Amino acid sequence: MPEPSLLAELCDVRFSYAERAILRGVSLTIPRGKVTALMGASGGGKTTVLRLIGGQQRAQSGRVLFDGHDMGHLDARGLYAARRRMGMLFQFGALFTDLSVFENVAFALREHTDLSEALIRDVVLMKLHAVGLRGARDLMPNEISGGMARRVALARAIALDPELVMYDEPFAGLDPISLGTIAQLIRQLNDAMGLTSIVVSHDVEETFRLADQVIILGAGVVAAQGTPDEVRASRDPLVHQFVNALPAGPVPFHYPGPALAQDFGPAGGNAP
Repeated sequence: MPEPSLLAELCDVRFSYAERAILRGVSLTIPRGKVTALMGASGGGKTTVLRLIGGQQRAQSGRVLFDGHDMGHLDARGLYAARRRMGMLFQFGALFTDLSVFENVAFALREHTDLSEALIRDVVLMKLHAVGLRGARDLMPNEISGGMARRVALARAIALDPELVMYDEPFAGLDPISLGTIAQLIRQLNDAMGLTSIVVSHDVEETFRLADQVIILGAGVVAAQGTPDEVRASRDPLVHQFVNALPAGPVPFHYPGPALAQDFGPAGGNAP
């Protein structure tokens, strides 16, 4: 059983899409009440980790634990109950375009609870107030900015008072003011509501300021896990390349392919 201080844990998890290995024996821990940043180069398995914790994917080997329960062994009822305790903010918000701001946040409450319409109204307005958008309740998604849409998505993610909230690239495409606002909201809501948060992000500076713990994935394994300062001080070449945004390092510029001589040599032009 995991420590009581851990809400989620991956234990020697392996996962592949067809023959492409994504996770090669990953072990990591998500402490309760903290903000954990999950970082690394594109295609390194960050979103896959979120899907494994949420039960959308199942590990091919190893264990994915949520509050002590192995997500890979839960039946449909158990999986539904576990997901009821999670919230998700998708990349770019993923709001329902034909529903108002109010109705977007109310959607999960209507789907998963038996609350009266009066109570749903109160809950929705409280969640919108928490992200500063109570006054935008009647607007449609095409009438609000990208930063506001991300805040509506955050209100929707916390509508059911989850224990765990997972954020998939919450800062992507935002201007500096909106980015800072979302980062501050993630931190404030995590602390005020007693949440546990996992933030997948490529924004090193903002994410390091926000997070209690940083995990960097690379080459299918955990390259570093610790406080932001500990990760910055890592001597791992991949971590050093990622944290300092270096073009040269373990993550190559060129996608693997044939040798140059094979493509551009005398026989290259005659190849089918």
